[in-house]
Amino acid sequence: MSEVKRVFLADDHALLRSGLRLLIDNQPDLEVVGEAGDGNETLAQVKNLAPDVILLDINMPGLDGLKTLPKLRALVPESRVLILTMHDDVSYLQEALQAGAAGYVLKQAVDTELLMAIRAVLRGERTVHPTMTQKLLESMADQPQTSPLNPWENLSEREHDVLRLVALGYTNGEIADELFISVKTVETYRARGMEKLDVQTRAQLVKSALKHDILDESGKT
Repeated sequence: MSEVKRVFLADDHALLRSGLRLLIDNQPDLEVVGEAGDGNETLAQVKNLAPDVILLDINMPGLDGLKTLPKLRALVPESRVLILTMHDDVSYLQEALQAGAAGYVLKQAVDTELLMAIRAVLRGERTVHPTMTQKLLESMADQPQTSPLNPWENLSEREHDVLRLVALGYTNGEIADELFISVKTVETYRARGMEKLDVQTRAQLVKSALKHDILDESGKT
């Protein structure tokens, strides 16, 4: 009988973790050895547990998944990190892969796809959800040869939409309604987008948006 591989779950949704635990523990070659709801708790647990695979969400309170990832790679370099997220923006995929993720799977994936991804990274392979692979290829084809002078061009489409609405005075709740996403997701895009623009306040964001004619754009919701 082959060795049972150890899996750690890092996601702030307890219900999702329960479902993942049930799915994984029903596999003869996999077992869940621990779980956490945020990045700091994940780091505290994995050092002693030494899991073979860590399923890591991006949206988590405190230390989010993309900030936790490089710390995990330094703390438990032998563990393979598989991002499991709802974010289908290429910028998140690129950042995750650059930080050492072994794979990137969307939460919309069916159970068999997730299990295949777990086993793929255990074999030392890299795996990316097919939808994201296509988006990555399209992004690479469209990428300019030189870095853009307009920092807004470094934003993902969602980050751009969220920050434009913030600059226009929308609240997080209003943006969530406008873009049909959760308030928590708005907060994530807002924080990461402002970090990319190197602005800390809404006033600085508005100044940047005006400078680069973002508020005059048409066709944005």
